[in-house]
Amino acid sequence: MQDIQALTTLLEHATTHRDHAQATLQRAIAAAQAAQTQAVQLVGYRGEYERRFGAQFRQGSAIELVHCYHGFMGRLDHAVKYQDSVSTRAQSQVESARELLMECELRVASVRKLIERREAEAALAAHRREQKASDEFASRQAWQRQAQGGGAFAIAP
Repeated sequence: MQDIQALTTLLEHATTHRDHAQATLQRAIAAAQAAQTQAVQLVGYRGEYERRFGAQFRQGSAIELVHCYHGFMGRLDHAVKYQDSVSTRAQSQVESARELLMECELRVASVRKLIERREAEAALAAHRREQKASDEFASRQAWQRQAQGGGAFAIAP
């Protein structure tokens, strides 16, 4: 019984660890979605900026404006690349969190299965003890009846 109590404590610990892993996964998923959304928004903004100033450059512009455009586009391209790396890293964290959650789920399931086995073993041992006690009681009853009946069992022809 003490063994099952220890396993129950282990199950509680494993369940708590699994719940934390699940919360970590949810946070990682939210962060990855936010990073991906921001990356998409940056790409969209870059495309819009290119279209807007592309039309203006066709009409003719000052060289200073062209330099500013190219400088800003360079910084915007850098921001897009950086955000892509942030998004990739966030997706990697999601996968790591998912793997950890799967390990925790497996641990919880293993401990539950072990508890079930130990409970089944305890129930089987209790059943065997009860059966042995019942058999001994029946044997004593038979011996007592034989002793009271005066000797050996009579065999019917």
